Amino acid sequence: MAAAAAAPAAAHMADVSWKMLELRARSKRSGSIYEPLKSINLPKPEGGSLWDKLDHYYRIVKSTLLLHQSPTTGLFPTKTYGDNRKAKVHDSLYCAACAWALALAYRRIDDDKGRTHELEHSAIKCMRGILYCYMRQADKVQRFKQDPKPSECLHSVFSAHTGDEVFSHKEYGHLQINAVSLFLLYLVEMISSGLQIIYNTDEVSFIQNLVFCVERAYRVPDFGVWERGSKYNNGSPELHSSSVGLAKAALEAINGFNLFGNQGCSWSVIFVDFDAHNRNRQTLCSLLPRESRSHNTDAALLPCLSYPAFALDDEALFSQTLDKIIRKLKGKYGFKRFLRDGYRTALEDKTRRYYKPAEIKLFDGIECEFPLFFIFMIIDGVFRGNPAQVKEYQDLLDPLLQHTSEGCPVVPKYYYVPADFVELEKKNPGSQKRFASNSGHDGRFFLWGQAVYIIAKLLADKLVSPKDIDPIGRYIPPQDQRNVSMRFSNQGPLENDLVVHVALIAESQRLQVFLNTYGIQTQTPQQVEPIQIWAQKELVKAYFHLGVNDKLGLSGRPDRPIGCLGTSKIYRILGKTVVCYSIIFDLSDFYMSQDVMMLIDDIKNALQFIKQYWKMHGRPLFVVLIREDNIRGSRFNPILDMLAAFRKGIVGGVKVHVDRVQTLISGAVVEQLDFLRITETEEAPVFKSLEELDLPKHSKVKRQSSTPNASELEQQPDVNINDWKNKSTYEILQKLNDCNCLASQALLASILLKREGPNFITKEGTVAEHIERIYRRAGSKKLWLVLRYSAAFAQKFASSIAPHITTLLVHGKQVTLGAFGQEEEVISNPLSPGVIKKIIYEKCHLQDEREAVVQQELVIHIGWIISNSPELFSGMLKIRIGWIIHAMKYELKIRAGDMPAKDLYQMSPSEVKQLLLDILQPQQQGRGWLNRRQIDGSLNRTPAGFYDRVWQILERTPNGLIVAGKFLPQQPTLSDMTMYEMNFSLLVEDMLQNIDQPEYRQIIVELLMVISVILERNPELEFQDKVDLDRVVQEAFHDFQKDHSRPKGAEEQDDMTAFYNTHPTGKKGTCSYLSKAVITLLLEGEMKPSNDDPCTIS
Repeated sequence: MAAAAAAPAAAHMADVSWKMLELRARSKRSGSIYEPLKSINLPKPEGGSLWDKLDHYYRIVKSTLLLHQSPTTGLFPTKTYGDNRKAKVHDSLYCAACAWALALAYRRIDDDKGRTHELEHSAIKCMRGILYCYMRQADKVQRFKQDPKPSECLHSVFSAHTGDEVFSHKEYGHLQINAVSLFLLYLVEMISSGLQIIYNTDEVSFIQNLVFCVERAYRVPDFGVWERGSKYNNGSPELHSSSVGLAKAALEAINGFNLFGNQGCSWSVIFVDFDAHNRNRQTLCSLLPRESRSHNTDAALLPCLSYPAFALDDEALFSQTLDKIIRKLKGKYGFKRFLRDGYRTALEDKTRRYYKPAEIKLFDGIECEFPLFFIFMIIDGVFRGNPAQVKEYQDLLDPLLQHTSEGCPVVPKYYYVPADFVELEKKNPGSQKRFASNSGHDGRFFLWGQAVYIIAKLLADKLVSPKDIDPIGRYIPPQDQRNVSMRFSNQGPLENDLVVHVALIAESQRLQVFLNTYGIQTQTPQQVEPIQIWAQKELVKAYFHLGVNDKLGLSGRPDRPIGCLGTSKIYRILGKTVVCYSIIFDLSDFYMSQDVMMLIDDIKNALQFIKQYWKMHGRPLFVVLIREDNIRGSRFNPILDMLAAFRKGIVGGVKVHVDRVQTLISGAVVEQLDFLRITETEEAPVFKSLEELDLPKHSKVKRQSSTPNASELEQQPDVNINDWKNKSTYEILQKLNDCNCLASQALLASILLKREGPNFITKEGTVAEHIERIYRRAGSKKLWLVLRYSAAFAQKFASSIAPHITTLLVHGKQVTLGAFGQEEEVISNPLSPGVIKKIIYEKCHLQDEREAVVQQELVIHIGWIISNSPELFSGMLKIRIGWIIHAMKYELKIRAGDMPAKDLYQMSPSEVKQLLLDILQPQQQGRGWLNRRQIDGSLNRTPAGFYDRVWQILERTPNGLIVAGKFLPQQPTLSDMTMYEMNFSLLVEDMLQNIDQPEYRQIIVELLMVISVILERNPELEFQDKVDLDRVVQEAFHDFQKDHSRPKGAEEQDDMTAFYNTHPTGKKGTCSYLSKAVITLLLEGEMKPSNDDPCTIS
């Protein structure tokens, strides 16, 4: 009792002595610039209640957070005990945010006793400590922005005292885009509130280079917030929604932001590539509500969707994702990080960094629960004005808090199931008491949790407002979204009825005069002066100067093309006003540019894209460049029709307004590229603007120099390549010299190329030069077959392939390159153009050289189509380019009937694209079932819920499934994965990969759906042996043959054509035969007894 009574007295004495010390200190520095001359005896506001509340939180922050801040670097250690202290960037940022939030609360008090200054500078010291650690790794930033590899990334853990690296990239998953993004986001928030964190231009250029790294988040798999990457904890990184979302939020916050705050000038402003930001936005929306391929959902999404990032502007998707997190991860003691998370569970082997295959099954149902996420839900409730949510989670959190001996609340890191209770908890989830981790004991604190707790309490007690801790307005309530005014306007107008401003530019005066006779008003480059017209590649050259810092060894923006959104702005560069035309108007070496219908299609696609994704205030300015070559011969009428549509104001369903460039500038978005500062000693960079062709104004435009599409006969070679392969080089050269047919010349030159090499001399120079000449001549005559041959022999490559493949991956698809029936290369992460070219010319060149260039065509077409009409690819997880080409050839065969089919390789690129669009449409009802199965099988299309149904089959198939020699085992598949994860869907696709006939693949898909329905309706049944799907189909086909008497000798025994052409449903449909075969197989095994079996008598 005496000890208990002495404690308050001791605390009171300590308090009095602390106040006396403070009074003495203040009297000594009275009148200093740091201490305003105020009486400390002024009455406290509201009878002292505000001061007392803040004093309460100040003491908590001092004793649980600031006490542990490193006096040298300002970082906060992950473990608050022991000597070898390491600091995670991620955790330190939340600690800095906590100190800053309390400082914002103290700004409301006149006489704050210096606490505002102390707290603000604790935050500044931490932010600058992280910046110091980062800048020491400037060489990594330089390499990472060129080639984002885990070995080249910024580290995410440092020594808390020295800022040194503590783990190599082999020892730790440093690649965490989310940490760098969170740093940028808090940097902007804090500077916006008046803090000065960035001091000089070296730091500005370094931050700009961090932005270059974060811009590519949509294509960089990382290890995520939990530093483990894949859920299986096997060292493999993944693309995480939480990382991409934080990157998107950081880019929106920092674009156009002045790092020097109100005192800054033009050269302390940060630039963001709008198209890269849009890619991140698209990727986030396609990944959600999943966290990644292996994480079906994850609590890491909470800080991404809500405070601090508020990364998502789609309310419906936000609700869907949040509901999933709550439904699957919420427990009595907090949220699980993700399902089957072994971190700190009693069964985790802490001596190993990685798990063994199937080990994560052990952790099912005993995952640790983290109270931290209850706190995030409290903050979310405050921001969204939902007091019921705030109260619900406060009531859940309060019983979970521990307390220090001084009475400060402590947030336990996690609650775990002790080893003795693991089995009981697994049998009856939620039945066992969980125990807190040892936070709060012996000076051990979970600082991330402590920091977020203080922020939540300050918000809930209304000591700071959401606007205080979110000065840049990341969160905008739904009712205010229409009037939002942000740099990127991350919400955008609710109804996008955008009008695209269009400027028509003719490359010469005589072309302008010619078009004028048809009523088309254009301007020439001279007539828009002093405004300059640039190609996007000149703009890329200008951006090379952004963020350059020789002292840090940093070059400028990497050589990345500027997309449609970036070229729709106006630029001020070195005193010049510049407008840019899109990359689609660049003169390309790839033959697709020879097809004017493709150009028209590209223009329509670009306008659709701009309409859909333009989120800035101000109109986009789209420059249409008309070249003389565009209107030659048969090209003129389509171009004229398009220009007439521009004049009418609607192009491809997009509203447009055509006017002079000088008139349109007033409504456009202007970007000042002030980083191109040139001193008197520096030489100004030279940029090339569009030159007007110097042609006589009234000379005639040559329209007949190009012929219409050549006839099929003219395109066909008059030599057989197999006959000439074995002839001597001399004979081939003779034939090459005598031959007038371009197709034959191309084939003969290809034999010489393979035999003698590219530098072998022919009559028209080297073989390589000869093939290039054939390519040019074929282009002018529109000989598409010859063009494709010569393009393949010259190994032409379309530079836009890499971004289009990235587009497909962004939409959650995998891509395979390779000819139908041959080995394919699966692409699941973005690749560089060089790597893609190597794959194409290795995998597609084997049987037919033309396949290599047609596959490039298809990738470009599919990239545009999926951007504007993603619904056409629903049910297609894997886009197999070779199989799609097979489907197109098959479609041509169907259309031809009894006549010879049209040759795909002789069709123009625009005709190829239209054919692709035709087969992507849902199959017409009038078609035979063989044709429909052929097309759907080639497209790898599956019905809704297909992969989930395969999971359910596997649960009832202990010995797994096999088809075409590919085995899908029940274990470790079910132990490693969960039902809804993307990786399982990809595993099913992998199982079906060996099937070589599209129509047979489709029958297998139908069979799996049939098995699923039967098992669903008969819960007592399961398969005893390995299920051979090929055998089941064979059984069904034999039954089918018995029922359908064949004409004598008309069909071979194993010809399944009639079976493929049969309707799936109905009495004699394929499903009835498949069902019978499945039930026969099921009845061969034993039935599981059921308590409510109606056949049981006693």
